[in-house]
This record gives sequence, C-alpha cells and structure tokens, in this order.
Amino acid sequence: MSKEVTVEQLLAKAEEPSKDAMRLHPFYKGKIMVLPKCRIRDFNDFAIWYTPGVASPCKEIHKDIDKAYELTNKGNFVAVISDGTRVLGLGDIGPEAGLPVMEGKSLLYKYLGGVDAFPLMLDTKDTKEIIQTVKILQPTFGGVNLEDISHPKCFEILDTLREECRIPIWHDDQQGTALVTVAGLINALKIVKKDIKDVKVALIGAGAANIAIARLIISAGVTAGNIIQVDSKGILHKDREDRETLKEKYKEKWYICQTTNAKGITGDIPDAMKDADVLISASKPGPGVIKKEWVESMADDAIVFAEANPIPEIWPWEAKEAGARIVATGRSDFPNQVNNSLGFPGIFRGTLDVRAKKITDEMCIEAAKELAKVAEDKGITEDYIVPNMDQWEVFPREAVKVGTKAIQQGVARLDLPEEERYKMAEQTIKNAREEVQMLMKEQFIIDPDK
Repeated sequence: MSKEVTVEQLLAKAEEPSKDAMRLHPFYKGKIMVLPKCRIRDFNDFAIWYTPGVASPCKEIHKDIDKAYELTNKGNFVAVISDGTRVLGLGDIGPEAGLPVMEGKSLLYKYLGGVDAFPLMLDTKDTKEIIQTVKILQPTFGGVNLEDISHPKCFEILDTLREECRIPIWHDDQQGTALVTVAGLINALKIVKKDIKDVKVALIGAGAANIAIARLIISAGVTAGNIIQVDSKGILHKDREDRETLKEKYKEKWYICQTTNAKGITGDIPDAMKDADVLISASKPGPGVIKKEWVESMADDAIVFAEANPIPEIWPWEAKEAGARIVATGRSDFPNQVNNSLGFPGIFRGTLDVRAKKITDEMCIEAAKELAKVAEDKGITEDYIVPNMDQWEVFPREAVKVGTKAIQQGVARLDLPEEERYKMAEQTIKNAREEVQMLMKEQFIIDPDK
C-alpha cells in the first residue's frame, strides 16, 4: 500500500467519528443523565430520602461538614468546568458549543473511573469570576476538572485554585497530557537504554500542555538545563528580546526561560531538535510542522512524541524513516497513543477514595509510573510504551498509587490500606461499566440502528 493511499485512508477514517457524532448526538440528545442510586420501594421511601427524614443527615453535616462525604455523594462528584475559550482545536467557540465536549468528558469519568462527573459551562471569560465560581461550588463537589480554558489565564486559574481550595483541582489539558507523556517517556527510555537525567529534550510548543510537561518531566528526573523549549517566536531563553513581556504577561514561559536551556541555545525548532534524544511536540496539527530533516539531526535512537490532533506534526512513518526509533502520537489508529483518558479517571478515583484535599505533582508522577508499569508488565516494545484504554486494570492500579501518595503527603482525609482501596476502586469501576451494559441490554439506552 502506498503512503499516498494510506494518508487518504487515514484522513477519511478521521472524518468517520464526526459523521457518526452528527447522527447520534441528536438521537440521544446528549450523552449523560442522572439516575437514583438508592432504593425506591414505594412513595413512602421519599420520607427517608426527602422530608422529614433528610433533616437528620443535614443536622449531622452541620455539626461536622466532613460528614458530607459519608451522608451524600459529594465524595464521588466531580465538576467538569469550562468557559469554552479553547475547545479542542476549535478555539473560542463559547460555553454552549463546548458542552458536548464536557458531556463526553463526564461520560469517560463514569465509565473508566466510576466517577459521577457533571459538565458545568460558565458564561464568563473573566479569570477572577471563574476562580470565584469554582470556589463557591466546593460544598457540592469532591473535586473539579478544569477543561478547555485558554492560556495564559488557565495557569493562573489552576495555580490559584490549587492553593486556595479545600478540594482537589485538576486541569486536564495541562496535567493529564503531561502525566501520560511522562509514562510513555519512562518506558521509551527503557527501550533505548538512556538515563532520564542525561537526555536532551526538545519541547515544541509552549501552551498549557507543554508547560505542564516541562514541569512534570523535571519532577520525573529530566535535568532542567537539558530542556530546550520553543514557542511561536523561537527558543525560550533568558535573553529573549520579549523578556519584559514574558515577565509581565507569561510568567510560566519566563520561568522556563530562567530554568531550562542551560547552554543558552537560540534559534527555532531545528536548532532545538539538533542532537536531541527526545522530541515532545504539542503544537499545531500537521503534517509538515516537524520536518524529516530535523528528525534526522536528532541523536541516535531518537524518541518522538508528536501529539497534535487530528493530524500529528509529522507522520509516524516519516519520523521512522528519518531515524526515530520510537514514535508516539495522539491518535488511536497509530501505535503509542498519548491519551489523556488513561490518566484522569484513575487519578480522580484514587483522589476521591482517600478524600484528598489536592492533587500534587508527586501524585501525578506516581500515576505516570504505575501507567508505565502496567505496560511494562504486559511487555513494552517500540510500538507499545503505554497501555490502551481497554486495559481497564490501569485505572484501579493508578487509583491505589495516587491514594497512597496522597496519604504519605498528608493531603488525604482517609487512610485506608492499599488492598482495601484496590478492591473498592475495582468494584466501583466494574459497577459503572455493568450499569451501562444493563441499560443497553434492557433497552433503556436504545440502539439507534434497530
């Protein structure tokens, strides 16, 4: 099969989900709903679940607000919050137009992690209003997933809320992508037999994902001075002409300028990639954003993460022809998919199970290590460095390691043994999946093709 035919087939295949989406979204009118979790034998039971019986748990929570975790579903509620300013690759399309994405995220939370997640679209773009809104929602939710919020404000929102909230705050565009990338990097380096502290890493793009990736790979052991990061104006370094603007408006980029690129390399993407052991690109869709000759200039046994969707910055076979030994993308139809969905369900399952107050970088690293270990247990190869979504044991295993680290760091409200937490996570996720299958079997979820 020629590469030209392969590309055409890939592009045609990439359009199929969009066609199905426009057929099935109006059929189901969305993707999630609310169902009772308590028994309702007859109408007398409402005296237990509502007035007058409900007054008793209310009074208990009034005496101790942490009782909300025991007497309500707070401990399994997660809000998926967005202002619709950076939805997928569509940009600022507004909160209503972003709702299908947040519904989809909530669906993944439930099916993969057994988490009851709700989409909440905010009709504001103001940073302070978003921060205040999240803060006043805390009594209802056990955690918050920020999603598709434009940068640089997404950094301030996350950092402020992580510091000031009493429940865990997570930004999946930053932390989720970073977590799975770190997991893939851990295993890729094992295959090429390179030490993480010695490798030179080129990061192409300086948006939410790659800023977080830089922070997390440093936490995982990459030497900060060995990182060369590139934005739309070139390599980040402390003598950039726009340094005053960076200091004032883009403090995260300025931090990268000060802490990475120890040799003060200047230039653009080709200069960053020369002799690099690892390329991690989270920039604009390709192909052609990353050129073959730039990959050819990388070190032997190069590792390439081309994570743009729907088309990676360079086709995998082009990167391989140019000398890359391992290639990962964001697509499910290529090997080594860097998929956020491998991270956030397990992260939040583990966080909620110990009622953690926050999600630390160390908790993310533990999740990444366990994600890598799941793949290693199966047998890593150049085409298999991270698990697939259908390996559902990923999620309870991640959950346990995340919870353990939360306990060790003193941010957990509950201290339960690992074995007990594994059984709890496994059963919760198993129940969520079986509930969906039961609803389909009984035709409460209707098959549109019948």
